[in-house]
Amino acid sequence: MMLAAIRSGDWMTPERLRVYPLILLAFYSLAAFGAVATSQGRMGPNNLPLGSDFSQVWVAGKEVLAGHPEAPFDILRHVEAQRAEFGSGTGVFGWHYPPYFLAPAALLARLPYLPALALWQFGTLALYVLSVFAILRRSGLGRRDVLVAALAFPAVIVNLGHGQNGFFTAALLGGGFVLLDRRPLIAGALFALLAYKPQFALALPLALLMGRHWRALAGAAATFLAMTAASVMAFGVESWRAFFQSLSFTRRIVEEGATGLEKIQSVFAAVRLMGGESSTAWFCQGLSTIVALAALIWVLRSAADARVKAAATIGAMLLSTPYLLDYDMMALAPAMALLLSHGLQKGFLPYEKSALGFAYVAPLIARPVAMALHLPIGVLALVCFYAAVVRHARKNKQDQKIGGGGRVAGSGVSDIRFADR
Repeated sequence: MMLAAIRSGDWMTPERLRVYPLILLAFYSLAAFGAVATSQGRMGPNNLPLGSDFSQVWVAGKEVLAGHPEAPFDILRHVEAQRAEFGSGTGVFGWHYPPYFLAPAALLARLPYLPALALWQFGTLALYVLSVFAILRRSGLGRRDVLVAALAFPAVIVNLGHGQNGFFTAALLGGGFVLLDRRPLIAGALFALLAYKPQFALALPLALLMGRHWRALAGAAATFLAMTAASVMAFGVESWRAFFQSLSFTRRIVEEGATGLEKIQSVFAAVRLMGGESSTAWFCQGLSTIVALAALIWVLRSAADARVKAAATIGAMLLSTPYLLDYDMMALAPAMALLLSHGLQKGFLPYEKSALGFAYVAPLIARPVAMALHLPIGVLALVCFYAAVVRHARKNKQDQKIGGGGRVAGSGVSDIRFADR
């Protein structure tokens, strides 16, 4: 009985889909209000700055404005600057971004801390919501329902709590895929902005190449070169030299799980969480990356719908990196919206709705389950979601063999085609 419900997805009744997101949203609102109400100025109730991780972004911006753009890449120097600003008892937050991200950091650092935090979080949150609206605009869903579901996605509160950049990542991915056919140069530019997250760099260029999206690739290349030249002009070659020198520290952070293995939702972290050695974890992560990219190639070469190909690209991005924090699971939002848009129009495959539901709630339970039981629920949810997406390629291949049928329509949404050309 339970397996049948999971297979059909009938447990996701309209009433549950309406009520549960509202409950989650109410819970997040209370938690956010409580954190702000019990804070003392910039410091939250846990003796960390409100929007904890954002504090080091803001401090990095201060270092840039002071004429030291290389300083954030020196962990001792960067932590000293953070503690000078927020107190000696505050946590340690490392800077692991390439110099591209120094630009928004410097702009935000021109504001006092709390206004800068609010501008960053709510500004990028609005961009994320707009991208989800754009993906689902012809799905038949009400705008209120889309808004509630987008805001209630548990990765939202995780991202808000950390003051992180997941909203921006999700907005760039969602916006890029929405504009890929209509405005390929702009789409390529949006994808290029993701260079501030170099750990996501494998799957997306592969998808654009296989889709023969030459104008998008040209837009991405031009934007990337312009960003790089601008960063060198603004922050000097020394900032890039410092970045490359800091990569060994970043690798050590990943291997040792200094960030907290319960926070990292990658295959590498899953193996380490369950007691595996670092060498075993790297082997499993490498194997995961190869399998994810091979499956992506299969999907891209299939007659699958454009939205399925886009969702598969995002899924492969998430499974092919060893460094995926739970707030980075915000990138699942546009992937889920793309698959939902397709399912509402073309119908859902068995287990697909349950895979979507599992992926939706995963950011809420991934960290506590990992802490309590040492079980990598987040990775399991990513694998289930990706498997559900990849199954479409197999189904379409079978349909072609059985019916000799032609290609599945590129997209029911006029501005999301992402089809091979």
